[in-house]
Amino acid sequence: MKQYTPEDIEAKWQNIWNEGDHFHTDVDLDKPKYYVLEMFPYPSGRLHMGHVRVYTIGDVIARVRRMHGFNVIHPMGWDAFGLPAENAAIKHGTHPAKWTFENIDTMRAQLKRLGYSLDWKRELATCTPEYYRHEQLFFLKLLEKGLVYRKKAPQNWCPVCQTVLANEQVEEGLCWRCDTEVEQKELAQWFFRITAYADELLDDLGMLDQGWPERVLTMQRNWIGKSIGAEIDFELESPTDAGSEKIAVFTTRQDTLYGATFMSLAAEHPLVPELIKDKPQAAEVTAFVDNVRNMDRIKRGAEDLEKEGVFTGAYCINPVTGAKMPIYVANFVLMGYGTGAVMAVPAHDQRDFDFATKYKLPLKVVITPKDSDNVLDPLTMEAAYTDPGVLVDSQEFTGLNNDEAKEKIADFLEEKGLGKRSVNYRLRDWNISRQRYWGAPIPVIYCDECGVVPVPESDLPVKLPLDVKTRADGRSPLPDTPSFVETICPTCGKPARRETDTMDTFVESSWYFARYTSTHVENAPFDPQAVDYWLPVDQYIGGIEHAILHLLYSRFFVKALRDLGYLKFDEPFMNLLTQGMVIKDGSKMSKSKGNVVDPDEMVNKYGADTVRLFILFAAPPEKDLDWSDSGIEGSARFLSRVWRLVTEELEDALSPMDPCYSFPADVLENLPAEYKELRRREHACVDKVAKDIQNRFQFNTAISAIMELINFLYGNLETFKANPDGMQVVSSAMASALTVLSPMAPHMCEELWQAMGHTRRLADEPWPTVDPTALVKDEVTVVLQVNGKLRSKITVPADAGKDAIEAAAMQDEHILRHIEGKTVRKVIVVPGKLVNVVAN
Repeated sequence: MKQYTPEDIEAKWQNIWNEGDHFHTDVDLDKPKYYVLEMFPYPSGRLHMGHVRVYTIGDVIARVRRMHGFNVIHPMGWDAFGLPAENAAIKHGTHPAKWTFENIDTMRAQLKRLGYSLDWKRELATCTPEYYRHEQLFFLKLLEKGLVYRKKAPQNWCPVCQTVLANEQVEEGLCWRCDTEVEQKELAQWFFRITAYADELLDDLGMLDQGWPERVLTMQRNWIGKSIGAEIDFELESPTDAGSEKIAVFTTRQDTLYGATFMSLAAEHPLVPELIKDKPQAAEVTAFVDNVRNMDRIKRGAEDLEKEGVFTGAYCINPVTGAKMPIYVANFVLMGYGTGAVMAVPAHDQRDFDFATKYKLPLKVVITPKDSDNVLDPLTMEAAYTDPGVLVDSQEFTGLNNDEAKEKIADFLEEKGLGKRSVNYRLRDWNISRQRYWGAPIPVIYCDECGVVPVPESDLPVKLPLDVKTRADGRSPLPDTPSFVETICPTCGKPARRETDTMDTFVESSWYFARYTSTHVENAPFDPQAVDYWLPVDQYIGGIEHAILHLLYSRFFVKALRDLGYLKFDEPFMNLLTQGMVIKDGSKMSKSKGNVVDPDEMVNKYGADTVRLFILFAAPPEKDLDWSDSGIEGSARFLSRVWRLVTEELEDALSPMDPCYSFPADVLENLPAEYKELRRREHACVDKVAKDIQNRFQFNTAISAIMELINFLYGNLETFKANPDGMQVVSSAMASALTVLSPMAPHMCEELWQAMGHTRRLADEPWPTVDPTALVKDEVTVVLQVNGKLRSKITVPADAGKDAIEAAAMQDEHILRHIEGKTVRKVIVVPGKLVNVVAN
């Protein structure tokens, strides 16, 4: 047999798989379906080791499920619009379209070189009109339904990327893509009304608690941030010139209303200009407002922010105490939460306490600890009291515990017309407008006569022009492209202008998994039969960094498309696996750190099977994987051992036996005991690998089980070679080893499978059937201890009782030697495991 040359063997089998679209599947109502999907890549460069890890994990799951009889869909495509591709194209002085499609060609070849069982007939690229025409249709349908709107408001602006960012794309005040400090900019933008689904997005997380990591569920719950409380009206001491008479606040702590001593407003609150008009504080407040509005909203909401504010010169009235409360503008109050106004209760809120202490504002205690006879003294308090307690100095509510008081005070406010129960969410509507070129055009026209006019469905797609030149500073060329901007109003026929903003690239990735089911359909987003059969996705795989952005947006999109009649399910991804990063030398791989490992170099040096095996074996999928040169060499050595076992050690002796072949009862009787043990280990290995992969995603322990079986074969070669009559047993074990190893190392296993004389392709083989009787041990090894210390081991029948095991142990020479001259106090027997003799 020829030497193990991965490049030749892998090219051979990849050609075989590719030529026949071997992994393409169609709807088959007679088979159970299984949809396995990895998050698709940005084609902004080449594959990195993080890609290799996620797609290898997905491929193993897909191959194992196929072998278990499922009709598996395992598609691939390209998240081809957006900043990564556009910025890279600008950097390299080329057009984003050219750059993108060249990278797609390169990355497709890389994926094929790794031997992934992908259905390439379903391939899509989100930057093609064939894809985004349907996205534009969804926009129009959602606009009709009131789930899309346009408004002018302060937005997160990245001066380097030259575009608006959604709140979720701002990380600690920085752009999530380029780490530039984000500014605030007033712009008219398009929004998806994701808040309309806030309760459903929150409640339906309960459908996912068995299939999603708890960490991701918690992150989504916190981001949606549902708060139950009350909205309370505080009358202004004097109405403003514009006619405003009150300030509405949202609070979850209406039980502390009697302790409110001042009011804090967000810098963006529309009442601020009215309150300061003609007041001596106007200039100071305006300067403060301008400064705060340019601060990052994440920093403004941080607990460690230094609290600052300025008095407006205006007052409001506490609705239950009648006290006059000064109104401040404060840097820690956000317009995006509640009403942008906060009733300040410094004795029972730490932020208010810090602010009041700094500006010498009064504290009023209205809650004290339940088990304390001493009322808290506001003059000596060093921090706010925020624990549960009993109300004091709160009129008729004094003496109630604070939870009960919340309900009764809410009733009181509603009865008196002073407020109402209310629910608030941290979640904000999704800003999808991007001031960049490389994206799907928003299908809207602006007409001086008719206003905002949706593009007629018959005119879709609104194509992104490809004959434009991008700008070095990242600004979109679309506003300066008359052939795109200038159009005719479809309503009145007069000259009009197209919208030049493009959609956030997360719109494309919010529904691509549904398009995969029917990429061949031209005049509709989906084939209804295909969508109903394949969706939702059974197993989704991707990085934890998408826990809020992509995963939340996709959940919203599915619910919105369901309500439009396109889909019949509620959640896109029933099970989620979030894999860790690939690191080297203790840190994330990056060119600047000089610790990047190039997948192509590794594949060229070791072969795809070795790279796949190592990346699965080195760490559990949810943990970070620390790249190790010695580790990948170890994986290469193991595959070489498997190769030699078939092609050298057992050459010409193996026969094309089925894995886990069911032998007649008498076959093993006349063979050495090693054969029965081999059969037991064979079935145990198949059983463990299936469970480890399907139930636990523990690929490393699955591979360890295969290694143990191969080691047993090597360790007993002399016995096996000396008994040709038992070679069928060895052949069955070898066939099982190759079958369960094949999802991880498919090329080499196919080649060795063929070398054993099999005529069928291993990729088409079913998973071996485990015989439960084969797993039963005739004998077990029992550890013998004296006073807890290991002294010996014995082999006993597997069904031996306690008395028999104890008797055998007490005859062991090592035990007898260690208890000589001592009194045996107790003998502890754990059947099948150990005997411990207690003696002194």
